[in-house]
Amino acid sequence: MKMYIAIRDSIPVGFAINSASHASLIAYLKWHMDDVDFQDWMSYSFKKVTCKVTDEEFEQLKQLDRVVVVSESALNGEEVAVVLAPRREWPEIVRQLKLYK
Repeated sequence: MKMYIAIRDSIPVGFAINSASHASLIAYLKWHMDDVDFQDWMSYSFKKVTCKVTDEEFEQLKQLDRVVVVSESALNGEEVAVVLAPRREWPEIVRQLKLYK
């Protein structure tokens, strides 16, 4: 079980790093109380995958269920990342994302 954090490739690296950490915290605040998969992930896995995505991929990911979009106030509220709640099975688009390096 993994959580995915997808960061737009146009975001400067300093903001991307902050966005990834914000995404983790936002996910915890959103899902830790009521989401059984998230609770299992917290207890047994805690694996996270951070990916760099195109604007097109970003828009597709936003359409999936159990996601939260992260915006950055220092970039005028621009959407910078999307965090996908942990789950056991992932759609094809998620399995093909490129790691953030």
